[in-house]
Parts: sequence; C-alpha cells; structure tokens
Amino acid sequence: MAAAAGAFSLREVLSAFQAAVTERREVLLGPYLRGWRGLVRFLNSLGAIFSFISKDAVAKIQIMESYCGGERQEEYRTLQSMVAYELASGLVDIQRRSEHPDSGCRTVLRLHRALRWLQLFLEGLRTAQEDSKTSTICTDSYNASLAAYHPWVIRKAATVAFCALPSRNAFLEIMNVGTPEEAVIMLGDALPHISSVYGITEELYAQHKLLNLP
Repeated sequence: MAAAAGAFSLREVLSAFQAAVTERREVLLGPYLRGWRGLVRFLNSLGAIFSFISKDAVAKIQIMESYCGGERQEEYRTLQSMVAYELASGLVDIQRRSEHPDSGCRTVLRLHRALRWLQLFLEGLRTAQEDSKTSTICTDSYNASLAAYHPWVIRKAATVAFCALPSRNAFLEIMNVGTPEEAVIMLGDALPHISSVYGITEELYAQHKLLNLP
C-alpha cells in the first residue's frame, strides 16, 4: 500500500539509499538527499519532539540541493567529486568557520552525524523487544552520536523530550509498510544500505581529515 502524500515511507528511504551507492563505492548526492527527505518525514511524523533535528536537516538538504542544481552541479554529482572539488578550490574552512560556513563538505558532515543517530535508533527499534522503551533506545542512540556535538541545554531538552515517545509498535506502524513484523523485516533490508552510505562517508572524511570541521 502506498504511503499518503507527504507521509513517511520506509520503502522510499530504502530505495533512495540503495540507489545512492555505485559499484565503485561512490555516493551519489541526488539519491542521498532523497533518502534524507524521507528521513525528515519520519522525524516530522513524530511531532515537535524532533524539530530541533529535522529543521536543521531541512536547511542542510536545501543547501546541498542548491549546489547539486547549480552552475557547478557536475562537481556535486557524487560525494567524492564534491570533496575533491571543494578541497582543491579552497572552499572548505578547515581551521575555523569563517569564509565558507556553508561549504558542501561541512553541510554533509552535519547530515552525516545525524544519519548516525537515525541509523542507531532504527537498528535499536528493529532488534528491541516489543515492550522495550523507545525513550531508552532513542536516548542511547543520541548519546552515542549527536549528543557530542550539541550544547548542554539542547542535550537536556532532547533527553526530556524523548520520554514522551510512543511505543515501539507505534513507531513501526509509522513506517507505512504494513504490520510491525513487516516493518522489522524492511528495516533489516534498509539499514545495511544506510550503513553503507554512512561507512563510505566516514572513510572519505577521515581520509581527508574532515570529520571535525568547525
């Protein structure tokens, strides 16, 4: 059954991240951003709890979409071509955020960090028992990923908000792929593709010493 217009669909996210990686292990930015658009719909379906993440993600997606559709769009076809182009052209603020605060490299890094949290959270939902507390799964995933990059006040607000999360089955129904059992199966199909994109990005950024851009 197709998801309603604007609704989250795990199947669409799976398709986008699957299409994002080429045989040469390049990450195509078009499908990557489509996958992120889907993940934003997932965050929005949970209400205002995740607005502090989803609003920032939307802003970053829009920046990247402008690059991908701009005059130098060929340089922004893949993650690898973007990194090579921006580094060679001096478009990345390595030491401090000043002249190029919205470089593609920095913008994708922010999405990359958030993707790690979502990857951990969805994996936690997939493997947890039916009566597991989603607040605990989400908090543990957040603390292992995004929390390190947020100030104390954001971390505190996030962990308080997580306490209001719905049940695991409610989350699985939001996936729009059928029963909770069917959602678990599709998460098992989708997460390796998300993990692949994350791993390739992590490796590329580590190679060029870009993981701690200001």
